[in-house]
Amino acid sequence: MSGRAIEAGRSVLSRAVAVVGAFDEAHRELTATEVAERAGLPLSTTHRLLAELVGHGLLRRRVDRYGIGHRLWSLGQLAPVQTGLRDVAAPFLQDIHTTTRATVHLAVRDGTSALYLDRVSGHTSLRIVSKPGSQLPLHATGAGKVLLAHAPADVRDRVLGDLPRMTRYTVTHAGRLRDQLRRVREQGYATTSEEMTLGMCSVAVPVVRGAGPGTPGGGTSPEVVAAVGVVVSTVGRSRPRLVAVLQVAARGIGRQLDSAGPPTRWG
Repeated sequence: MSGRAIEAGRSVLSRAVAVVGAFDEAHRELTATEVAERAGLPLSTTHRLLAELVGHGLLRRRVDRYGIGHRLWSLGQLAPVQTGLRDVAAPFLQDIHTTTRATVHLAVRDGTSALYLDRVSGHTSLRIVSKPGSQLPLHATGAGKVLLAHAPADVRDRVLGDLPRMTRYTVTHAGRLRDQLRRVREQGYATTSEEMTLGMCSVAVPVVRGAGPGTPGGGTSPEVVAAVGVVVSTVGRSRPRLVAVLQVAARGIGRQLDSAGPPTRWG
């Protein structure tokens, strides 16, 4: 039966569900043609639905391939299910929290934003704006600066072209931020001081896959896939200690991810 014949008796909602349902564990990224084939829909209808779903944040597009979007992911967090990176990182985040008593974050890059996957709350009276599923500017957070420093050049250029001021301390000068990002790559960590929220500072480091010897699928280049960080009222003299704690955890997460198999690349 042709895709058009199948389409005739289906509502718009059922077609949209079919498009979303084309993605599963074995099919995390698909072209429009592949989505059409798996959903049993004409390619023209599929293109139209994909555009609408991307526009609503339910799907996302990277060049000619599509995948689950941040909004659908956020809704999915309402169900008691945790998978992948968040599951692997959870015990390490708890270790960081136990050692520092600070609020701990796990974030990945979602386009030109930092998408927060998990948070372990610390003992603070300050209002923490990030929570699982939330998105914050890359240029104003510690985790965001780590992710931006290791993002493709075109992503950095897009972010540097629009640097909204979140507080009076936010870095909004592109040249100054470029220098900071260069130091992040050189030093292996990022810091912020009241750049996202007044009274709050942060320290963050990258989580790298493929950095260790004997990585499955040998030949894979090291890749920054996430950032882990802490939010504190002040960094000061505690910076070396915080960086050391974060780096130990990040290496542990990276090793666990390496042993779990090939990475799923987003961003």
